[in-house]
Amino acid sequence: MLAPIEDYSDSTLRALCFTHGCDLTFTEMARVEGIVRNNKPTLAKTLCCDSTPVQIQLLASNEEQLEKYLTNFKTFEGFEGFNLNMSCPSADIMKAGRGAGMVKRLTRAQSLVNIIKKHNYPVSIKLRLGMNQAEQDYKVYLRLIEGTNADFYIVHAKHGMQRSDEPAQENSVYVACVEAAKKNGKIIIANGDLNSATKIREVQKTGVQGVMIARGALRNPSIFDSLKNELNFNSPNKKLPTVKELRKEYLDLANKFASPPKYRDNLLKWMMQ
Repeated sequence: MLAPIEDYSDSTLRALCFTHGCDLTFTEMARVEGIVRNNKPTLAKTLCCDSTPVQIQLLASNEEQLEKYLTNFKTFEGFEGFNLNMSCPSADIMKAGRGAGMVKRLTRAQSLVNIIKKHNYPVSIKLRLGMNQAEQDYKVYLRLIEGTNADFYIVHAKHGMQRSDEPAQENSVYVACVEAAKKNGKIIIANGDLNSATKIREVQKTGVQGVMIARGALRNPSIFDSLKNELNFNSPNKKLPTVKELRKEYLDLANKFASPPKYRDNLLKWMMQ
């Protein structure tokens, strides 16, 4: 899976990664209150220009706003459901009880899931291990997995106070999450620093049934096929594009989908690393 990445994960990057082995993509995080107010920058985050499989990631906490949005929502080709963001580590967002601050709010989290399911849409949750070390130690993330009824859970194995350059938690966290998910017949997707076949082989042993990749895909959007080749998921192995070929393919898609210049500049800088 391709992670939702602010100022990167538009239709252009999602389509490019899907072409090169990604199975499911996600939009950038969009605030529900902005959508219902028809805020143009927020609506742009949910724009899907082709049939690439995608879940729309929502930052939600207000049931009435979510209900209003879903009442007027129209599906489209490639739509695979909604993803509830319970992983954003922004201090302001966590302080408001959203993002990683939602992990401990079990009743509210289940209410949001129920609203989406009432409209017969698939729903997943992307979560951290809590807002801080104390919440992680209290295992609020396991209570969330056991106490909600999402279709699958993407576990970013860090708490909300950890920096992006800090290593993710040990794989024992995934083992506990997989056991918790089994209680309601759900699955766990691993997220965090999983950018090599060696790391994925190790995390596979925990029982997770997929991985989500972020920064690795920015450097190399064909990382999905590259990893599948190494892990023998592609038979026969797919031919991998050069960086020059990827850049041309990206720019062609960016022109086709009218990708904002900021997104183009951001992605091309990563692809040069």
